[in-house]
Amino acid sequence: MKAVIVGGGIGGLTLALMLHARGIAATIYEQSGEIREVGVGINTLPHAIRELAELGLLPALDAVAIRTRELVYMNRFGQTVWHEPRGLHAGLAAPQFSIHRGRLQSLIRDAVIERLGPDALRCGRRLQGFIQDDGGVTAHFVDSRRGEAGETARGDILIAADGIHSAVRAHYFPNQGPPSWNGVQMWRGACDWPAFLDGESMIIAGGMAGKLVLYPIAAGQAPKTKLTNWVVCVRTGDPAKPPPKEAWSKPGRLEDVLPFARRFTVPGVDILALIQASPGFWDYPMCDRDPLPRWTHGRVTLLGDAAHPMYPVGSNGASQAILDARCLADLLVRAEHPRQALAAYEAQRLPATAEIVALNRRGGPERVIDAVEQLAPNGFDDVERVMSYARREAIVQSYAGKAGFAREQLARRG
Repeated sequence: MKAVIVGGGIGGLTLALMLHARGIAATIYEQSGEIREVGVGINTLPHAIRELAELGLLPALDAVAIRTRELVYMNRFGQTVWHEPRGLHAGLAAPQFSIHRGRLQSLIRDAVIERLGPDALRCGRRLQGFIQDDGGVTAHFVDSRRGEAGETARGDILIAADGIHSAVRAHYFPNQGPPSWNGVQMWRGACDWPAFLDGESMIIAGGMAGKLVLYPIAAGQAPKTKLTNWVVCVRTGDPAKPPPKEAWSKPGRLEDVLPFARRFTVPGVDILALIQASPGFWDYPMCDRDPLPRWTHGRVTLLGDAAHPMYPVGSNGASQAILDARCLADLLVRAEHPRQALAAYEAQRLPATAEIVALNRRGGPERVIDAVEQLAPNGFDDVERVMSYARREAIVQSYAGKAGFAREQLARRG
């Protein structure tokens, strides 16, 4: 069996490693001319790290990332609403990592090249079209750097891991329209900064009007500093309208973000100074897409953001792509026919991810901040008098169960 993978992001690269480990050949076709360390920080949850650990990537992760010790939810005044240990510190079987997205992608890419060979990753190849027949799938790629004919690939299956703007998804759903925007704009950056709390903690602060996210993603260049990821999320637009085309991943401007950043106070962190010290940051709309009625069309299926783009709530986007890869690889190696495996993969993963998309639209675990703010908009002396521990725990832990990283779920192979 041979797989043609469209897209060299975290999902596509992980799938190639998973297939190789099971004796299935795979070639990845990536539109970009090279895979560079772009982007900012992400969190990769224990259920996904468990899969990367089984691929032997834990030492590489430890070399470039931070094992997240604790998650703290605060209101916009910096008062703690909820805190909990994470990963191994919560008694789970695998750690949680805070990491630069580009570094995670690069270390998986390096493993692909080492194990599958350099020809397994074909950069500068943009999908032009594909056809399938009784024997397999033929995909045609153009050279995205020169705009001329590239190459033709033949495989038993084609997996589209080409992101929220997936060409394969658009082929099967040409009337899907632009991504859905909730009106929230995100400014995201990273900067070497003095460590806060224990140097391994993640803070999410704010409420219904906006949120601030802070966490270290790597060791800093100076003692007692960390490369610190920050995100400011504020509703600035009309969710009934699509974001303007120029809103995608554009360089951020201080005059746009600083007025919103002034809303937040976090003990021990000068938010405005952190943002101003950042060498560069980016401006993104917070977008997802409605869940699809199906992912699989014969020998072709979708994976990761091509299948289920979701709001970056609950640290789940990249993690769910990794879980997709594990599920699909396991089914392919056991199935009598690849079409059977692709159909079973859709049956397992589509409803699970659709539920997470819906939960993220309602705020995910961060909804605990909104709920407390609604009851105490001007802060509190004692959070227990605003909302009981049991009610706060129910909001946060119900999401962990739905997303697949609750303690009892990680105690067994899902």
